[in-house]
Amino acid sequence: MYRVVRKIHFSYGHRLMNHPGKCINLHGHNARVEIELSSEKLDGLGMVMDFYKIREAIGHWIDETLDHKMILCEKDPLVAVLQNEGEPIVLTKENPTAEVLARMIFEEARKRRIPVSKVTLWETENSSAVYHE
Repeated sequence: MYRVVRKIHFSYGHRLMNHPGKCINLHGHNARVEIELSSEKLDGLGMVMDFYKIREAIGHWIDETLDHKMILCEKDPLVAVLQNEGEPIVLTKENPTAEVLARMIFEEARKRRIPVSKVTLWETENSSAVYHE
């Protein structure tokens, strides 16, 4: 089995409803996502997938959808306020944790027919969440 990893950096804001600590407040992260691809075979160029093509395929979506956006649970009372002010927000069905964002990126990569095997989202330098099937 061959594996390659492409790292993509982006910034986002969020808050976690009902969190017992300071994550209940609006705050931001400079995140790093590591998208791991796996394949038993290499393509005609001897690659799982060209790193540039990975960046083009999923990195563009991350830039357009998540980068510099406020990511909130659809039940968050701040949603209406921020939408009314024209702020760019992304809604999730559950708290927008690192785990949820990792799954979201994984699922989008699969939709784009990228042979993703694992997504690791580093919320901070020391804390990451992983999603794989």
